[in-house]
Amino acid sequence: MVKKRIRNPRREESLSRAQIVQASIELLDINGEDGLTFRALSERLVTGAGAIYGHVANKNDLLTAACDAIVARTLEGCAAKKTPKSNLRVIALGLFDALDAHPWVGSALMRAEIHRPMVRILERVGQQVRALGIAREQEWATVAALMNYIIGVATQNAANGQNASKRGIDREEFLGSIADAWLQLDQREYPFTHSVAELLPSHDDRVDFLSGIDLILNGIDAAKRRQR
Repeated sequence: MVKKRIRNPRREESLSRAQIVQASIELLDINGEDGLTFRALSERLVTGAGAIYGHVANKNDLLTAACDAIVARTLEGCAAKKTPKSNLRVIALGLFDALDAHPWVGSALMRAEIHRPMVRILERVGQQVRALGIAREQEWATVAALMNYIIGVATQNAANGQNASKRGIDREEFLGSIADAWLQLDQREYPFTHSVAELLPSHDDRVDFLSGIDLILNGIDAAKRRQR
């Protein structure tokens, strides 16, 4: 007797783009970009691929939409502070934490430079830099420096966390292995690297990240003073 194939029940209610994007985020968080397929998404949403294609064109479109959703939520959650410098610190740390929680966002941002997620960050950072009152001809270089630092460092931090996770070791152990490798280098050729190696396993990534932001902001203040 031939057994009938049991099929999963299809979704009866209409599917929205927001539901598709949220399901994509969940898949990306679990398995990264390789885990985001229309087949996996169809199974998660209990629907056919055709229903998904009605809202998104392809995987790149889906990835950009998921990235944009994370960036939008993050920026919306950055409570306004009293000064532009305070706002920039909050925005920077919010994005750092978002990329740490969703490591795939960094690479998605790099491929979506002309699309909304990157433009959202550009606009928010740009408004705060303009509010600092620096010369207009210095605004773009200042915004670019901040964005390159924020996205670059946050992406690298997330990648480090992913590498440690894949190897099944915790952060301190992972950094400890790097520190050990540094200490094996010739101290005469790498004196500074040797001097900081022991600090590496216990350093605080978020504190170091904000210290870098403060260095940039202090540089902006110095530039403003030279304008007077």
